[in-house]
Amino acid sequence: MTPAEPRAESVPEIDAAGGVRSHPLPAGAVATLPPVLDPPSEPAVEESRPEVNGAPPVGLDEAPPTVDVAAAPTPVRRFRWTRRRRDLAVYALFLLAALWVTSRIWLDPAGRVAALYSSDPAQVQFFLAHSVRVVLHGDFPFYTDQFNYPDGVNLMANTAILALGIPMVPVTLLFGPAVTFVVLVTLGLAGTAAAWYHVLSRHLVRAPLAAAVGGWFCGFAPAMLSHASWHPNIISQFLLPFIVWRVLVLTRSRRPVRDGLLLAVLVTVQAFVNEEILLFTALACGVFLLAVVVQEPARLASAWRPLAIGLSSCAVLAGALLAYPLYVQFAGPMAYHGLSDAVPDYGNDIAAFFAQGSPTLGGNQRANVNLAPNYSEENAFFGWSLALLAIGVVGWLRREPVVRALAATGVLFAVLSLGERISWWDRELFPGPWELLVKLPLLDAVVPTRFGMITSVVVALLLALAVDRAWALRHAERRTVRTLTVAGLVLALLPIAPMPLPVVSRPPVPDFITADRWRAYVGPDQTLVPIPVPSMGNTNGMRWAAATNLDFKIPGGYFLAPRNATTGDPGRFGGRPSGVGQLLEEVATTGRTPQLDDRERRRSLDELRHWRAAILVLPLRQPNAEPLRRTVEQLVGPGRQELDVWVWDVRALTDRTA
Repeated sequence: MTPAEPRAESVPEIDAAGGVRSHPLPAGAVATLPPVLDPPSEPAVEESRPEVNGAPPVGLDEAPPTVDVAAAPTPVRRFRWTRRRRDLAVYALFLLAALWVTSRIWLDPAGRVAALYSSDPAQVQFFLAHSVRVVLHGDFPFYTDQFNYPDGVNLMANTAILALGIPMVPVTLLFGPAVTFVVLVTLGLAGTAAAWYHVLSRHLVRAPLAAAVGGWFCGFAPAMLSHASWHPNIISQFLLPFIVWRVLVLTRSRRPVRDGLLLAVLVTVQAFVNEEILLFTALACGVFLLAVVVQEPARLASAWRPLAIGLSSCAVLAGALLAYPLYVQFAGPMAYHGLSDAVPDYGNDIAAFFAQGSPTLGGNQRANVNLAPNYSEENAFFGWSLALLAIGVVGWLRREPVVRALAATGVLFAVLSLGERISWWDRELFPGPWELLVKLPLLDAVVPTRFGMITSVVVALLLALAVDRAWALRHAERRTVRTLTVAGLVLALLPIAPMPLPVVSRPPVPDFITADRWRAYVGPDQTLVPIPVPSMGNTNGMRWAAATNLDFKIPGGYFLAPRNATTGDPGRFGGRPSGVGQLLEEVATTGRTPQLDDRERRRSLDELRHWRAAILVLPLRQPNAEPLRRTVEQLVGPGRQELDVWVWDVRALTDRTA
């Protein structure tokens, strides 16, 4: 079985009207990129002059006969699958699949959250509310003290998703950040699949099924489903296929400066969606191009100059646009350098590549317990059938440089995703290569297990190429080959078919907050202190603030910050340690009421003054609410019930002028 012969390549060029046209390369010319097939053209329709009442067609010099109009047959318009209709059908399929995945959250966006972890959705909703303040109140976009007051949070170092949040401000204002969150998850999955389908169908494969399969796996791979519950910024990858394609175009561009500037715009926008995924894209493109050049060094002679010019112009424009945001990220207030020591251990187990992801048809949470750092980081999980199919595709198409380059890229990042220690079924085998790279700049802030997402994209491209080559066969057995191809796809993709994300109920935002009763107590430079104090494991207070579009400040929260706010140490989750926060968190967890002495009371009051606390708020339906109420009363005295919360007015105790 041999792959289809490549057609002559063409050089894309944008004309004066903004359209794209191609210039064919002369026969025998050395191409600077692997062959790229143009999309299939629509079949030509032969026009014929129909017979009328059995009479032959009328000649140009003949008078037309008299026709009985009533007896003439009515022409029937047959439905034709034009490219536009086919594309719309594929996009609709992706959207329906995304709605299926998020269906359980859509039933009650404000009252349901993904099972197992609820901290990340609350954090994202807080960031979405911050985007509202940026648009309506002119707040500084890259830093805020609306949580973790008074130290604040460096939002550029915390993926504040401004490129997603700002366009969604109308939705957030009308329906709230919880609805915006599920909208972003739905559009992230469907949009990523649609974007890859568009690029593949226009620039890489002929067969529409091939592009649809590639787009499907890019959008609905187990890794994407894993992040869908918590990380809309990670699954919103709809810019990546266009970035990759524009990089490849640079290798043979006749206008590298213009193409580089276009790439810079895409890079800048992606930086405000997720910088880590942008870094992965850059690394993957570099490795792929290097793998192509190693196989065919002659390509470098014609490719290096336009590539260098284009990337230089991209770096100049993107650098100018991102200079100040990056300065704030790495040198601004609450900046940190690198992640905590635990993050480099976030690696995949080798066995994870042969297991199904938890949110899939054949997934099993119990079986996946030790194969990934947690359920939000299942970045491999292809299943045995798909893993073997991908290996088989590489063996079948091994003569194609593109396939070999893709295989090298996928294997490299699969190995890096194993982390510092390589293991098999949770048994450590030996140190991994990531141990040598983790201290490098930028890489010290990378979660290594997420390199597996690059391998997912590589597998998707291999599947697209395999389907395209099978559909291009012209020998007598092509029907059998196509049947076997479809059967192989079903066998490989059915076990990892997406299922609705599991959800749990979460407590509603108290009526005391939604009815604006808090406004009678909290001033512009004061804080409302939720009980328990917001932290990585207690993010309900962040949802309260997000529900008001951050009209009040809170202490603490869930975010990344330096261990020492003045020296910019490696990051950790949460701000400076809080004695009263840890005390109340322990009571909320254990349900035991401690007996406090005068020293503990004084320290707690000092922290409340540092936070400029106006009121402490404890929901009546908070788990272990009664032990928490008794503990707070030991600290600041009796409170009073207002609507569905206990309220302690501590302004007299925390007023620094008193």
